[in-house]
Amino acid sequence: MRPLDPRIHFSDEQAMLLESATSFCRERSPSAAVRQLIASDSGFDADVWQQITALGWPGIDVPEALGGSGLSLGHTAVVAEPMGRHLLASPFFSSQLCSQGLLAGASAAQQSQWLPRLCQGSIGTVALFEDEGSWDLSRPRASARVEGGQLRLHGHKTLVTDAASAELLLVSVWHDDAPALLLLPATALPAGALQRETVIDETQRCHRLTLDGITLPAEALITGDAALAALRAIGEAALLLASAAAAGGLAGVLDVTVDYLNTRSAFGRKIGSYQALKHSCAEQLCTLERARSHVAHAASLLIDGLDAEVALRMAKVEAGDGLVLGGDRGVQFHGGFGFTYDCDAQLYLRRGLWLQAWFGDALHQRRRLAGLLLAA
Repeated sequence: MRPLDPRIHFSDEQAMLLESATSFCRERSPSAAVRQLIASDSGFDADVWQQITALGWPGIDVPEALGGSGLSLGHTAVVAEPMGRHLLASPFFSSQLCSQGLLAGASAAQQSQWLPRLCQGSIGTVALFEDEGSWDLSRPRASARVEGGQLRLHGHKTLVTDAASAELLLVSVWHDDAPALLLLPATALPAGALQRETVIDETQRCHRLTLDGITLPAEALITGDAALAALRAIGEAALLLASAAAAGGLAGVLDVTVDYLNTRSAFGRKIGSYQALKHSCAEQLCTLERARSHVAHAASLLIDGLDAEVALRMAKVEAGDGLVLGGDRGVQFHGGFGFTYDCDAQLYLRRGLWLQAWFGDALHQRRRLAGLLLAA
């Protein structure tokens, strides 16, 4: 059986990021603001995104020479957790995945062109998924063929987050019998290439991307080992951010639920005094602490430059399932009000269902863990 590295550490930089992010998200993302943004076109507040950019969060894990702070992907987890706790709507996650793909696989010229812009607030995203529902990113069905010195694209992508706001899309394609990535600027998208999709989490903005007929210069292509490295980096970033946000979401819905249990009275006493409800909340608190430990472990390995795949997949299972259960209990414990649209526990449950499935649900992660942990 594969041995596990148990390290967890928390630096001064992480402590400062956590303090800043906690205060910012609490002030900028109250429940009323989250609900108001659901009805907006972009799904986020442009002024809040500018403030996030001014804080330097989009460039936390980008080298200083390219406009970032020179820290690591592991440092982004402490920012992602308060975002999840307060359901902050922003293109932060989408841009982080794009940045990680560029850092791992793009050429020096491509990095110099795009990474400083992403650090300064330009929005990027990734287009990796297709209709089949497989979380295996290594065999995309969309394709790119060289015709007349240009790349001609075919196929489509789905669940492309923040696509309508992005200036750059990293798109996975099949090229020369191998997976590859394309740098697709938004200016190259024809009218009608993006179609809004409906997903369970109404705070998300997802689009279907139609690639048919789009042409790009050959230098937009990332192939070979560089493409594989980029796909792996994107996957690691997604697992870390989703796990941290889910852990934060569990803390948030637990706050909402406990506050209600200490407010609502039945039969002459606060309903939070009933043992069955207290035990359930205690179990959720234990789940939260486990999820945070898994996220901190994965982040520590990434900061130290070590293989974190096992830790990331464990964190995704614990945090993703934990938030779904916490959201469900929150809805149930609010009684009849919990089943109305005005109950905030529903927002967390919807976010949990989204994060649980994003880049692979618990069943997918456990299948991959079995091969990693039990191989001879």
